[in-house]
Amino acid sequence: MEPRNIYWHHGIINRTHREQLNKHRGCCLWFTGLSGSGKSTTACKLEEELHNNGIHCYLLDGDNIRHGLNNDLGFSPQDRKENIRRIGETAKLFVDAGIVVITSFISPYISDRQAVRQLFGTSDFIELYVSCSLQVCEQRDPKGLYQKARKGEISSFTGISAPYEAPESPEITVHTDKHTTQENVTQILNYLQKNNYLHLQ
Repeated sequence: MEPRNIYWHHGIINRTHREQLNKHRGCCLWFTGLSGSGKSTTACKLEEELHNNGIHCYLLDGDNIRHGLNNDLGFSPQDRKENIRRIGETAKLFVDAGIVVITSFISPYISDRQAVRQLFGTSDFIELYVSCSLQVCEQRDPKGLYQKARKGEISSFTGISAPYEAPESPEITVHTDKHTTQENVTQILNYLQKNNYLHLQ
């Protein structure tokens, strides 16, 4: 392979400077779970709570990203892998900026999530499993996707015609079929405070 002659350029301002300005650490909260499990609902409420407490944060949502950055990708295993790789690299930039980045993606494969984890420092990546039974997800079906998948109108649909590999040891697990959105958000905030990612008033 021909040498690329590409070198990393180190700037004057680094992550430490940015975190000092923000007055909190940057980190990546990686939400994973089935469609309809409540990832986006929980993530949006968390973003609101963080913002209202003066925390610099940003939410990367699966559907939104596929409208722009990843609009060239489908839902094959290869495209899902590339989708998650790109989001991981994007999230890494946010963390380097000293921002709390919240990502909300089904991200069904353990290997892909592990590959993203390896992009980050030891404590910069927080895997958050949004646990909800398939039955409840289907009952909710906010976008009508399960109904279409059952009819065969959608191929490679996670949980129906494509696998979902639940996290084996996530840092946080919230149960959206047992607790309210506010209860789950409070659980997440308590974890972040207990582990010194941020300090809320």
